[in-house]
Amino acid sequence: MVRGFERSRRPALLISECQRGVIDPLLSSFPGLVEQVQQRGILPRIGVLADRFRKAGLPVIHLHVVHKPDYADVPKTSVIIVRSIRDQRMREGMEDVLAVDEMRPLQDDIVHARGFSLVAFHGTDLDAMLRHMGVQTLVLAGVSTNVAISGTALCGSDLGYQVLIPEDCIAGASEETHAFIVQNQLPLYSTITDSQTLIDALND
Repeated sequence: MVRGFERSRRPALLISECQRGVIDPLLSSFPGLVEQVQQRGILPRIGVLADRFRKAGLPVIHLHVVHKPDYADVPKTSVIIVRSIRDQRMREGMEDVLAVDEMRPLQDDIVHARGFSLVAFHGTDLDAMLRHMGVQTLVLAGVSTNVAISGTALCGSDLGYQVLIPEDCIAGASEETHAFIVQNQLPLYSTITDSQTLIDALND
């Protein structure tokens, strides 16, 4: 049994930033990330895992970035945020904040949108929402290994969640950075696994 997938614990699948402005080749400002998503083939695997969570009656939550039109509440403390403001990207109502076709939320999925912060927990109600739903284990998928996945995993662990990361369902800005973070950073506060192992556990 995968740690965190015991029957006494309730997992949720958190799909991070699979949005057009992040990983769509036509709209993304992150060519390296787009290339890695395609090369690693993570979207079909995330889709299969999400379907299995839905069939098990478990939460599927899409973590999206959606800035206010005037960026009034966005701290200009990172290159990513400054670039978004400069290029007028990822604003409410724009095409680039929409999910890519392969990751369109289904009827019972939850879309959790944050207006600022590089990490899903900071300044949001995500923790309260998960606790109200009885969630104890987080399964993180999507992008990017470099920032949102590693940051959300660390915050989730600090908040008392068991964090699982199916490595075949995440991608980073480059093959080298992804490999380094998966090998040296993520194991410090999360369990690295793969999608088939989790699917098998859900089928038990």
